[in-house]
Amino acid sequence: MWMPPELQAFAGGFPLMLLQAAAALLLLGLAGSAFALLSPNREVQRVREGNAAAAVSFGGAIVGLALPIAASVIVSTSLVGLALWGVATSLLALLGFRLIDLLFTGLPQRLRDGDVGAAVLLVAARLAVAIVLAASLAV
Repeated sequence: MWMPPELQAFAGGFPLMLLQAAAALLLLGLAGSAFALLSPNREVQRVREGNAAAAVSFGGAIVGLALPIAASVIVSTSLVGLALWGVATSLLALLGFRLIDLLFTGLPQRLRDGDVGAAVLLVAARLAVAIVLAASLAV
């Protein structure tokens, strides 16, 4: 049965897209879990307590982890490549996030106190690291 080329491309590409999306979301879940376990700010616990600053901080970390993983999807030509680049960039992002926590001394206490301004600054720094990492994959 004849199908237009667009439908053939879709039929062939859609399952691969779903597989790549599932792999990327799995990587994001693992990286987000690692962040939650390693963060000195204990954002997840503070979010459960109703701390808006912690919610902003954790949300920024999730977006910051998603950016380099998304770039990994773009540059990868296989699931193995996606896994390698995704894990590598996630680890680098987590390291960068930790360095930011060390550089911005006093922020953990300010987050505990609900200082949203401190959380926004933390998110901006994390997103800057994530954007640089994502762009670095384009080389």
